[in-house]
Amino acid sequence: MDTSEIIKKVRKVEIKTRGLSSNIFAGQYHSAFKGRGMAFSEVREYQFGDDVRDIDWNVTARFHRPYVKVFDEERELTVMLLVDVSGSLDFGTQKQTKREMVTEIAATLAFSAMQNNDKVGVVFFSDRIEKYIPPKKGRKHILYIIREMLDFQPESRRTDITKAVEFLTGVMKRRCTAFLLSDFYVRQDFRHPLTICNRKHDVVAIQVYDQRAKELPDVGLLKVRDAETGHEMIIDSSSKALRRAHHDYWVNRQTQLADTFNRSGVDHVTVATNEDYVKSLLQLFAMR
Repeated sequence: MDTSEIIKKVRKVEIKTRGLSSNIFAGQYHSAFKGRGMAFSEVREYQFGDDVRDIDWNVTARFHRPYVKVFDEERELTVMLLVDVSGSLDFGTQKQTKREMVTEIAATLAFSAMQNNDKVGVVFFSDRIEKYIPPKKGRKHILYIIREMLDFQPESRRTDITKAVEFLTGVMKRRCTAFLLSDFYVRQDFRHPLTICNRKHDVVAIQVYDQRAKELPDVGLLKVRDAETGHEMIIDSSSKALRRAHHDYWVNRQTQLADTFNRSGVDHVTVATNEDYVKSLLQLFAMR
């Protein structure tokens, strides 16, 4: 993709997603992702009913009467976008590929964060950490992130969610809100590292999938290829038993995934590439 084409795409994504974040998500984002930390504000004299644990003993000793520390909720957040860039995200049979939808959702969240004066950073991951963009503020930084999402070429095509969440746990010293964007096309169990990460940070999972992962069309012989391993095979999609097995596999996989998120305490939402992700994000904000 040449530079002028990338700039056009960045601008197109910005116009759409910035408009969404301004008109739809501004209030919902603000209320759903309040600052979780508490910042020291001032000291005042102790009043009946104050928590004795908030007494400032140094000031109390100086003035010979009790004073308490007053805290304000920290409004400013650090938002981290954990973006899956593995091979399976390039798949798409509907309006757009999974990667294109992930890019739009991430951009919408980034602009929502920017309007809230929050810092935004990104981790691109496959089965390794492909790139880390430290959190910063401002439109220029957001446009750089969008450009990277549109044009980034990963070294690996495989996926490892554990690598992503362990990296976040290690690299972010202060609590942040992290959006984990993936199709979660993985076979390994990542519940334990996700639970640990969610204890330190506020992790939210957004799954993007293509309708064909759920329902196989009846179109006869199909050549299918695993985007991550490169393995190819011919299947007969006219077989009812095969289509039923395909659907059952999807249902079982989604049940396991939901169980992983629930037991990790992670809010999650699922959106198909032929669906309106605005509704899914509003649903996600509402559950918080």
